[in-house]
Amino acid sequence: MHNFYTYFILSLLACLLPCFLLQATPLTGSPTTMPKPQNETRIGVILDQTSRPGKEAKAAIELAIQDFNNKTDNPLVFYLQNSRNKPVYAAIAAKELIDEHKVRVILGGHTWEEASAIAEVIADNEPDHNDIPIFLSLASTTPPQTTNQWPFFIQAVHTQSTQMNAVAAILQSMGIHQVTLVYETSSSASIVSHLSQAFHQTGCVLTHISPLTSGSSSLDEELEVLKRQQRKVFVVHTSLELGVSLFHTAKKMEMIGDGYLWIATNEITDRFHSVNSTVISSLQGMIGVKSYFRETTPEFLNFRRRFRRKFRSDFPEEEQEEPGIFAMQGYNSIEMIKTVSPEKLHDWKQIPAKTVEIVNVNGKGYHSVYWTEGLGFSETVEDEINEASNYTKSMDEIEQILWPVQPWYANRRSRNLAETSDHLMRVGVPANSLFRQFVLVDLDAEKNETVIDGFVVKVFDEMMKGMNLSNTYELHPFTGSYNELIEAIDSKVFDAVAGDVTILAERHEFADFTQPFTESGLEMVVRVRSRLSNEAWLFLKPFTAKMWWITAAITIYNGFVIWLIERKHIEDPGASITTQIGVILWLAFSTLFTLRGDKMNSNLSRMAVVMWLFVALIITQSYTASLASMLTAQRLEPTITSVEMLRNMNATVGYCNGSFVNEYLTKVLNFTNPKINSYNSTHKYAEALNSGEIAAIFLEVPAAKVFLAQYCKSFIRTGETFKVGGFGFAFPKGFERLSDANKALMNVSESGKVKELEDRYLISEECVDEESSPDENGRLNLHSFWVLFVLTGGTSTVALVVYIITGIKQFKKSNPQHTSSSGLISAFIKDWKHRVRRSSSTVASVESGRHNRNADPLDNTDDDSQQLEICCFVASVPEEKQISWKKRGREGERERDDISKGLMDVIGGRRR
Repeated sequence: MHNFYTYFILSLLACLLPCFLLQATPLTGSPTTMPKPQNETRIGVILDQTSRPGKEAKAAIELAIQDFNNKTDNPLVFYLQNSRNKPVYAAIAAKELIDEHKVRVILGGHTWEEASAIAEVIADNEPDHNDIPIFLSLASTTPPQTTNQWPFFIQAVHTQSTQMNAVAAILQSMGIHQVTLVYETSSSASIVSHLSQAFHQTGCVLTHISPLTSGSSSLDEELEVLKRQQRKVFVVHTSLELGVSLFHTAKKMEMIGDGYLWIATNEITDRFHSVNSTVISSLQGMIGVKSYFRETTPEFLNFRRRFRRKFRSDFPEEEQEEPGIFAMQGYNSIEMIKTVSPEKLHDWKQIPAKTVEIVNVNGKGYHSVYWTEGLGFSETVEDEINEASNYTKSMDEIEQILWPVQPWYANRRSRNLAETSDHLMRVGVPANSLFRQFVLVDLDAEKNETVIDGFVVKVFDEMMKGMNLSNTYELHPFTGSYNELIEAIDSKVFDAVAGDVTILAERHEFADFTQPFTESGLEMVVRVRSRLSNEAWLFLKPFTAKMWWITAAITIYNGFVIWLIERKHIEDPGASITTQIGVILWLAFSTLFTLRGDKMNSNLSRMAVVMWLFVALIITQSYTASLASMLTAQRLEPTITSVEMLRNMNATVGYCNGSFVNEYLTKVLNFTNPKINSYNSTHKYAEALNSGEIAAIFLEVPAAKVFLAQYCKSFIRTGETFKVGGFGFAFPKGFERLSDANKALMNVSESGKVKELEDRYLISEECVDEESSPDENGRLNLHSFWVLFVLTGGTSTVALVVYIITGIKQFKKSNPQHTSSSGLISAFIKDWKHRVRRSSSTVASVESGRHNRNADPLDNTDDDSQQLEICCFVASVPEEKQISWKKRGREGERERDDISKGLMDVIGGRRR
């Protein structure tokens, strides 16, 4: 761009230079016929002599050179050129000063456009000249990297960084955080960067930028757009002429006064001394930042007297003759050249301005206070070092001086969007919220009015209270969808929205949102089931498989050892191998359930049994404790654990009717619309889940809390939480007090008020779930133990079957006359019944003899004689035979019983 601009300038040079030379005559210099001093310093000055800044600078520079030349033998010779507010003329003048007059310093360029044109010419002449001039720029709006691009470029005046810091301090003191910048494109070289940097330090935000062109004829349209967007605070960076037109148009559109704030930069305020009172009064209601310089020192008063006389002589057409900042800049620039030689100007650094004057237009004049970098606001800057205690960071302490004529400032802390109109803020709330705990819209029949309540509404009330806006809004129910509710802000139907509205990226196109005041995320809710419903083998879970095998092996080993030691005392020499194995197993496993497996006769076996009993006690107790823990622990688990499982099952899911979840399910989670159902009540949610109509329901985290509080036994949250925005309050785009709203929300949360409202409206919801009772979840049922019952029942059944088969085989051997199976079974059953009846009769007779002691003794004579004879017979049997009966077990018992029965039959027949 610079190369194109340079080519354009040089192409015009040949055409315009002759005309320019005829019109541009050096105002000061030595005639060609006079000898030139050998040590003179040539200075080129390029000013717009048609503007007030150029005129002031010209008069001040001439006075400064006159003062210097009267005191030295090394005069300053300067050549003045008129740029006529045209960058191309400024470039031509720079070319002439370099080529014709061989100047060592060029001073000028009040605008960045002129300054950059001069710098381009100097840079293009650098290869052809060994000694290029130093350029002292008078432009206050200069890009930050200018000196890096042009080493010869020196900022002779203060930049606007301090001015913008003062603007930021004013806004911070007023509690304003969002600002609109209105600037003139011809003077915007660095204003945006300086203002943004200053706002970054104070937390203020430049929310909108509105550029204007010089002589803009569309101010009405520009301001109408800003008014429609509800912009309230403006920083104006334009020329005085455009600023006056802008302010006049703003007054006509009723954008001046209460509810609006206009802050002007020094581009306007630095010209206040040069205009009449009528122009100043047209800016009534505006405050501004103005370049500060001391006006009470003797040096300035002397300069002021001389300047007024010269300015009145040189420019009689000007009504005001007071010197301003432009005169001081011109005079100080010459002082700088006198103090620092041109060779050392490269190393010279501008001292930043520390103090800025703050003005408030009042009638035909203005009031002033001051802001000093690092110190704050004050009523005066006189002896500021000795009276540092007079500085303050807040403008509240000096408002009596500055703000009596500024009515909006007195109630600025309660200013808001609603106060700028004739009606209260219209706040929309969803009329058909699925969860009435969030927003409840009901009709009070007695008062015949709509009652709006709920968790979200109460949080909104607390936030507005924290912003001192308690009575500035009214709630209006809205029956459309949530997206339509947000769009109603953009269409000016509502000024804000308070509801269970999720913050989404697409909704930011129509409104600005506060930070979330609830947990954010989307969760999946499914039915629960008992974790033990399919755990029929639960009794095996306390031990691992290896533990079971080791326990069984050591148990059998211990039984074998005891059998081996005790076999001479318990073994029948004629017993079969099967009988011996049974004895081993009995000895082994009986120690797990009894204090001893059998009577021990050896100390070695007693020692082994005692140790095994100790180990068995620990094992059984550990098993019992582990199994009890499994049975009493939480036994509920979700039926579905992930979204992938739902997709693999091709299951149907549900969501809240009218919410954004449908779009999220289709676009993000990849569900198809036929598999998505919407519901408009929590009861229908529960019915659909219980009936299997849907496998899961997707709810936002706050809604899931409320739903699970109502249905606390049958449903559970599962799977991951999907990241979406939480609930937030919506305001129009560019809402200036959005940061205040966020701060108020933080205060409400940190004070515990949000938690209190959650407990009141959400968590305290009574559980109405009747799908399952506590008994069903707390009692143990057959599902967990049927295998054990099958094992013990099966073992008994097997033993019974084996016993019956063995008995039939023995009966068949003793009764060979029964050949057919049916006949054999029938005879066996008859014989078994006969044995049972006979055994019962014998037992009954013995019992009768024992218990009927009061009966007639004569009636029992025969029975007693019979029992006596049997006892005598048994006693007469040799001891070896009795021991044999005992060792032979059941066979010995049967032999003894048969002999006794035969004896009883013989005795009975004899008695008959």
